[in-house]
Amino acid sequence: MARNGNITTLFLDIGGVLLTNGWDRQARIKAIQQFNLDGEEVNERHHLTFDTYEVGKLSLEDYLNRVIFYDKRSFTKKDFKEFMLAQSQQLPDMVDYIKKIKQEYGLKVTAVSNEGRELTEHRIKKFKLYELFDSFVASSFVHFRKPDIDIFKIALDVSQALPGNVVYIDDRHMFVEVAGTIGIKGIHHTSFESTKEKLSEFGFSLK
Repeated sequence: MARNGNITTLFLDIGGVLLTNGWDRQARIKAIQQFNLDGEEVNERHHLTFDTYEVGKLSLEDYLNRVIFYDKRSFTKKDFKEFMLAQSQQLPDMVDYIKKIKQEYGLKVTAVSNEGRELTEHRIKKFKLYELFDSFVASSFVHFRKPDIDIFKIALDVSQALPGNVVYIDDRHMFVEVAGTIGIKGIHHTSFESTKEKLSEFGFSLK
């Protein structure tokens, strides 16, 4: 298929597309086991608090005070933070492939992600995401989180793209659907190979 000449910009989620999720259920299970925590209490406190952290109205320090360090612990906050940050890993192939597509077709690439500030900043630095993205619209930076439609509108403003000029890639199908309501084309990411194939349908492929 010939390249869709209208597409100038990619919006990409980070967790679940380029990297593992920053602080998801599996990471919390590992933390509960590693630090011998009360899993039911930690998960309840997490669910009551995490949205506030992701939307940038709570620091990581305050999140940990509410979720982990509301009681005396045998480990330090530094130990727990280091464990949290160490859970982030790069997923195979996607970062390098998107870099090559961006260079080949002269695309702009904007991150649109739900993530707390400290985790976002760590992941940008550790995985050199600044080499891929032109801008970062993280929920903790802009104080809106997906599926709030305003985060997509902010991303359009930041990237100076019209909805019809954008392809958005996310592993959450509902978020792709929500972006579609304002005219942003979407790819539901389930694997590197499937997303590579769908990008080729928009005319973006490598020889």
